[in-house]
Amino acid sequence: MRVRNAAVLGAGVMGAQIAAHLANAGLGVRLLDVSPEAAREGLARARRLKPDPLFATSTAALIETAGFDDGLPAIEGADWIIEAIVEQLEPKRALLARVDAVRRAGAIVSSNTSGIPIASIAEGRSDDFRRHWLGSHFFNPPRYLHLVELIPTPDTDPALVRDLAAFCDLRLGKGVVVAKDVPGFIANRIGMFGLMRVLEAIASGGYTIEEADAMTGQAIGRPKSATFRTLDIAGLDVMAHVARTLGMSLPPFVEAMLEKGLLGAKAGAGFYRKSGDDILTLDLRTLDYRAAQAVQLPSLDAAKGIDDVGERVRTLYRGADRAGAFLRATLGPTLEFVEQIAGEIAHSRDDVDKAMKWGFGWELGPFETLAALAGDTTLPTSGSHAAHAAASAVIRRNAAASVIDLGDGVAQIEFHSKMNVIGGDAIEMIRAGLQEASRNFEAIVVGNGGAHFSAGANLMLLLLEAQAGNWDDVDGMVRAFQGATMALKHADVPVVVAPAGLTLGGGCEIALHATGIQAAAESYVGLVETGVGLIPAGGGTKEMLARAMEHVRGPADVLPHVQRVFETIGLATVSTSAAHARELGFLQHGDAITMNRDRLLEDASARARLLARGFAPARPRPAIRVGGAGVFAALELGVHLAWRAARISDHDALVGRKLAWVLAGGDLGHPATLTEQQLLDLEREAFLSLCGERKTLDRIAHTLKTGKPLRN
Repeated sequence: MRVRNAAVLGAGVMGAQIAAHLANAGLGVRLLDVSPEAAREGLARARRLKPDPLFATSTAALIETAGFDDGLPAIEGADWIIEAIVEQLEPKRALLARVDAVRRAGAIVSSNTSGIPIASIAEGRSDDFRRHWLGSHFFNPPRYLHLVELIPTPDTDPALVRDLAAFCDLRLGKGVVVAKDVPGFIANRIGMFGLMRVLEAIASGGYTIEEADAMTGQAIGRPKSATFRTLDIAGLDVMAHVARTLGMSLPPFVEAMLEKGLLGAKAGAGFYRKSGDDILTLDLRTLDYRAAQAVQLPSLDAAKGIDDVGERVRTLYRGADRAGAFLRATLGPTLEFVEQIAGEIAHSRDDVDKAMKWGFGWELGPFETLAALAGDTTLPTSGSHAAHAAASAVIRRNAAASVIDLGDGVAQIEFHSKMNVIGGDAIEMIRAGLQEASRNFEAIVVGNGGAHFSAGANLMLLLLEAQAGNWDDVDGMVRAFQGATMALKHADVPVVVAPAGLTLGGGCEIALHATGIQAAAESYVGLVETGVGLIPAGGGTKEMLARAMEHVRGPADVLPHVQRVFETIGLATVSTSAAHARELGFLQHGDAITMNRDRLLEDASARARLLARGFAPARPRPAIRVGGAGVFAALELGVHLAWRAARISDHDALVGRKLAWVLAGGDLGHPATLTEQQLLDLEREAFLSLCGERKTLDRIAHTLKTGKPLRN
């Protein structure tokens, strides 16, 4: 099955975002609504969401908008038509009758309904329509939530279900679960039941909103937004509609909130409300807001020290305190409910677990949670990272990284320290992996199955050495990291780096020195060193400049090309996606993107094997163009003007001048060429001088303590 273009009917919250994600996958999309203006405004409204549902601004060019009257005849060429209008049966039937009259035979038609029976919507439609009709329930936001529930009817062609599932997996990057055509399907049916139990517990007056969020969030392996922050994000009206569709009664305080318009973030107030720098909490008795109350549940504090989520849930659930009582009153009935209805809503227990993990962000699905409560120690550790490592042949390992045999002639270098920060141990494993590969493998993949590739270099170690004045050691650290990135670049076998999630600072520099990159679509790549008062010195500044100069021909002015690199590094720009990373120059033309994060290492390994055919190691660049004094003066002027306008601080200006000095080629009075090693030496010199600045050390210490930059 080929899906090259699609039509989305309805430009509301979900329709516009679904259209955006189809465009992210490279499809041409026609987004229709009651009028051209409504379609345009729906897309514009979606683009105002933070984060943007589009991978990159340029992706918007793939989406056309139109009204139903003018646009429906044009969907004749659409391979997939997705209905996403108001959640009412008759309007859906009326619109799909019009679709049936214009669609081509064999085109897929689906509905994004979250509760209306799929078969009932297609009553009266043609035989070909019903054979190609099913539910395709995306979760909000479609770009980020992994789950798509496909809901076939008895008339749906089974081959179409298989093909569309594969397409959603490979092209849209989704985790696909086939659900039965029952109210709420799988995830919403379970999620809403569990939510009602929490609302009942709150309505009883025995727990505060803050306590409920503390007990239904990360403590039990759920998202940080827990229950009530999630409701504020999703919208109380949306939740109420789904609950009513499922025949559930809402507690009186929810009805009162709906009547008063306390719908959540989109209304400016819900269970929480921002007031200046403070977050206020709703008092459910008065529907007024009060100061946030501290959560004092000792068992929750104690459970933070339990890394294994199954053991943590079991400990809290069995506790004799208020947290245990709360979980037994909310989680307990939910798990019993799942056991009762699993066969009614899903084809397997595994599908139930996948739906809740992919759709609601649970670390353990309901049946995995039941096993954990029973003390089953055979459960896999959370995340694919550990499962992958356990199933692979570990060749060498230390505290920070491993070298693994992936099979088929490919070795893997896998970081596994906290946030995968890069220090001496990780560099040791890079060297070990390269040595192993040169003797026994055809290619190397650098990547892992965790949430993030790498948050960068080990700043704590750098801070301690700099504070102690151990400058020879700091110099040695920088030289070692430069040596590791250049060793990756000039390896005897192809090196494919597989970034995903945070790929910052040193992590970005490793990716920049790969033979090729196979990036997860959701990769947030950037050289962020200026945020802590430094410049990239693991080859990142050198590599970005060298790449920019490759596009300069003849006597052309190099300044515009250097300026773009200066701004990208100087502003610590981080890509919002892999597609955006390509626009910023972190990915090159031949680098590839994997939409489904779960398939990243598999794709990277395949790409590495392909590159191994006829591979020749990269040769050092002997002559990289630099602009000398003229380029430095222009960049320094920009820094000065920004400082004069109070857009940057004194220390920002110092860092900017150091970066400009490196990008201009150092103390050169005229344009010239430098080798890669000469540029690496300039990087290192600037980096070391900035390490000697008190304000840089203050920035590093602040970032390590708070996770946020200090503007000093």
